[in-house]
Amino acid sequence: MALSPDLIGFVKESLERGVSRPDIEAALTRAGWPAQQVAQALARFADAAGFPIPVPRPSRSVKPREAFLYAVMFVALFVSAFNLGALAFGFVDLAFPHPQDPPEEVTRDGIRWAVSVLVVACPVFLYVAAVIRRAVSSDPTARASRLRQQLTYVTLFIASCVLIGSVSAVVYNFLDGAVTVRFALKVLAVGAIAGSAFAYYFRDLREAETDPET
Repeated sequence: MALSPDLIGFVKESLERGVSRPDIEAALTRAGWPAQQVAQALARFADAAGFPIPVPRPSRSVKPREAFLYAVMFVALFVSAFNLGALAFGFVDLAFPHPQDPPEEVTRDGIRWAVSVLVVACPVFLYVAAVIRRAVSSDPTARASRLRQQLTYVTLFIASCVLIGSVSAVVYNFLDGAVTVRFALKVLAVGAIAGSAFAYYFRDLREAETDPET
């Protein structure tokens, strides 16, 4: 979240006049500023005792390597999630066949393709995620990467749409009396995949937004 220039300017001027950080925080909180934004504004300036003016912390910019890693991670995530769903659908179709299904060989071929993609995409996702996790642990401000937040919001948006669509499909088929085991298992698979992604990245986004160092 972008901080108000007025808030940053007030913090800077207060530090220049020698006002303590707790007093600045208390004054801004009484004025109605959210505590999270106050903490982030104070974190913009290093606690350089004895220096006559506030020392700003360096602002982060997206580096080409960082952009590449985030792009690869989220693409691998989307590809893995899609093919995991396709794999689940294939197994459900084999376990509960329907007269309108394509030939069984087509379904088995789809399962083999989904497994092949997962064998490649999942390790790529896990490896890149581990690289990014190490970078964040060594530099916590990396969590505030604008690109990371934008891609995370895109992931949350897609997961939300999938979850809303899944629940709507369940309600529609329930009202129509067409809820079958086959249908229920497919909805559960989609909901589990989308719900897991939503929960993980929503928590990650909340942690990044509530961390004053970011």
